[in-house]
Amino acid sequence: MGRYEPLGAFLAAQVGDLIPLTFREIEDVLGAPLPASKRYPAWWSNNPSNNPMTKAWLAAGFTTEQVDIAGERLVFRRAKPQRFGVEEQGADFRAAASAAPPAGWLEKLREEMRGTVWIEPGYDLTQPAGEVWNAEHE
Repeated sequence: MGRYEPLGAFLAAQVGDLIPLTFREIEDVLGAPLPASKRYPAWWSNNPSNNPMTKAWLAAGFTTEQVDIAGERLVFRRAKPQRFGVEEQGADFRAAASAAPPAGWLEKLREEMRGTVWIEPGYDLTQPAGEVWNAEHE
Protein backbone atom coordinates (compact mmCIF):
# COMPACT_ATOMS: atom_id res chain seq x y z
CA MET A 1 0.00 0.00 0.00
CA GLY A 2 1.37 3.40 -1.00
CA ARG A 3 1.83 6.17 1.50
CA TYR A 4 -1.09 8.23 0.13
CA GLU A 5 -3.55 5.42 -0.62
CA PRO A 6 -5.39 5.98 2.70
CA LEU A 7 -6.31 9.48 1.51
CA GLY A 8 -7.63 8.10 -1.77
CA ALA A 9 -9.68 5.47 0.08
CA PHE A 10 -11.00 8.08 2.50
CA LEU A 11 -12.11 10.41 -0.30
CA ALA A 12 -13.63 7.58 -2.34
CA ALA A 13 -15.77 6.64 0.66
CA GLN A 14 -17.23 10.15 1.01
CA VAL A 15 -20.76 10.83 -0.21
CA GLY A 16 -20.58 14.61 -0.57
CA ASP A 17 -19.17 16.63 -3.43
CA LEU A 18 -17.22 19.02 -1.17
CA ILE A 19 -14.89 17.66 1.51
CA PRO A 20 -13.24 20.45 3.53
CA LEU A 21 -10.20 19.23 5.47
CA THR A 22 -7.38 20.71 7.47
CA PHE A 23 -3.82 19.58 6.86
CA ARG A 24 -3.95 17.99 10.32
CA GLU A 25 -7.03 15.97 9.37
CA ILE A 26 -5.26 14.77 6.23
CA GLU A 27 -2.30 13.72 8.37
CA ASP A 28 -4.70 11.83 10.64
CA VAL A 29 -6.13 9.99 7.62
CA LEU A 30 -2.63 9.21 6.36
CA GLY A 31 -1.34 8.21 9.79
CA ALA A 32 1.79 10.23 9.02
CA PRO A 33 2.83 13.86 8.69
CA LEU A 34 2.58 15.64 5.37
CA PRO A 35 5.91 16.51 3.75
CA ALA A 36 7.44 19.95 4.23
CA SER A 37 6.39 20.81 0.67
CA LYS A 38 2.81 21.13 1.96
CA ARG A 39 3.62 24.81 2.46
CA TYR A 40 3.84 25.38 -1.30
CA PRO A 41 0.64 25.90 -3.31
CA ALA A 42 2.08 23.82 -6.16
CA TRP A 43 2.01 20.74 -3.91
CA TRP A 44 -1.79 21.00 -3.89
CA SER A 45 -2.21 21.52 -7.64
CA ASN A 46 -4.26 19.02 -9.65
CA ASN A 47 -1.45 18.22 -12.08
CA PRO A 48 -1.20 14.40 -12.13
CA SER A 49 2.57 14.55 -12.61
CA ASN A 50 2.94 16.80 -9.56
CA ASN A 51 3.42 14.28 -6.74
CA PRO A 52 2.15 10.88 -5.55
CA MET A 53 -0.48 12.39 -3.27
CA THR A 54 -2.04 14.28 -6.19
CA LYS A 55 -2.46 10.97 -8.00
CA ALA A 56 -4.27 9.56 -4.94
CA TRP A 57 -6.94 12.28 -4.80
CA LEU A 58 -7.34 12.38 -8.58
CA ALA A 59 -7.74 8.58 -8.72
CA ALA A 60 -10.44 8.88 -6.05
CA GLY A 61 -12.29 11.32 -8.32
CA PHE A 62 -11.48 14.58 -6.53
CA THR A 63 -9.68 17.84 -7.22
CA THR A 64 -8.40 20.42 -4.77
CA GLU A 65 -9.61 24.00 -4.45
CA GLN A 66 -9.65 26.85 -1.91
CA VAL A 67 -6.17 25.90 -0.74
CA ASP A 68 -5.28 28.08 2.24
CA ILE A 69 -1.61 27.49 3.00
CA ALA A 70 -1.50 29.92 5.95
CA GLY A 71 -4.66 28.44 7.49
CA GLU A 72 -3.57 24.90 6.56
CA ARG A 73 -6.88 23.87 5.04
CA LEU A 74 -8.39 23.11 1.65
CA VAL A 75 -11.45 21.65 -0.03
CA PHE A 76 -11.56 18.50 -2.08
CA ARG A 77 -14.26 18.68 -4.78
CA ARG A 78 -15.68 15.64 -6.50
CA ALA A 79 -14.62 15.96 -10.13
CA LYS A 80 -17.30 16.04 -12.78
CA PRO A 81 -16.91 13.46 -15.52
CA GLN A 82 -15.75 14.78 -18.87
CA ARG A 83 -18.43 15.44 -21.47
CA PHE A 84 -19.18 13.49 -24.61
CA GLY A 85 -18.15 10.11 -23.24
CA VAL A 86 -14.56 10.95 -22.27
CA GLU A 87 -14.68 9.78 -18.68
CA GLU A 88 -11.05 9.66 -17.60
CA GLN A 89 -7.64 11.04 -18.38
CA GLY A 90 -5.77 8.82 -20.74
CA ALA A 91 -8.93 7.88 -22.63
CA ASP A 92 -8.57 7.37 -26.34
CA PHE A 93 -9.55 10.84 -27.52
CA ARG A 94 -9.38 9.88 -31.20
CA ALA A 95 -12.02 7.22 -30.62
CA ALA A 96 -14.17 9.65 -28.65
CA ALA A 97 -13.85 12.27 -31.37
CA SER A 98 -14.90 9.83 -34.07
CA ALA A 99 -17.89 8.57 -32.06
CA ALA A 100 -21.28 10.14 -32.72
CA PRO A 101 -21.98 12.94 -30.22
CA PRO A 102 -24.87 12.46 -27.81
CA ALA A 103 -28.30 13.54 -28.98
CA GLY A 104 -28.98 17.21 -28.38
CA TRP A 105 -25.32 18.15 -27.92
CA LEU A 106 -25.51 21.18 -30.23
CA GLU A 107 -28.55 22.60 -28.47
CA LYS A 108 -26.88 22.04 -25.10
CA LEU A 109 -23.73 23.80 -26.31
CA ARG A 110 -25.73 26.73 -27.64
CA GLU A 111 -27.54 27.03 -24.32
CA GLU A 112 -24.27 26.94 -22.36
CA MET A 113 -22.74 29.57 -24.65
CA ARG A 114 -25.79 31.87 -24.63
CA GLY A 115 -24.81 35.34 -23.47
CA THR A 116 -21.05 34.75 -23.57
CA VAL A 117 -20.51 36.54 -26.89
CA TRP A 118 -22.29 39.61 -28.16
CA ILE A 119 -21.85 40.99 -31.66
CA GLU A 120 -22.87 44.57 -32.30
CA PRO A 121 -25.75 44.82 -34.78
CA GLY A 122 -24.52 45.60 -38.26
CA TYR A 123 -21.00 44.26 -37.64
CA ASP A 124 -19.87 42.15 -40.60
CA LEU A 125 -17.94 39.11 -39.33
CA THR A 126 -16.83 38.25 -42.88
CA GLN A 127 -14.76 41.41 -43.25
CA PRO A 128 -11.08 41.56 -42.16
CA ALA A 129 -10.45 43.21 -38.82
CA GLY A 130 -7.48 45.17 -40.17
CA GLU A 131 -4.86 42.71 -39.02
CA VAL A 132 -2.37 41.31 -41.52
CA TRP A 133 -1.31 37.86 -40.37
CA ASN A 134 0.86 36.72 -43.22
CA ALA A 135 1.96 39.89 -45.03
CA GLU A 136 5.14 38.37 -46.48
CA HIS A 137 3.12 35.94 -48.61
CA GLU A 138 0.66 38.42 -50.09
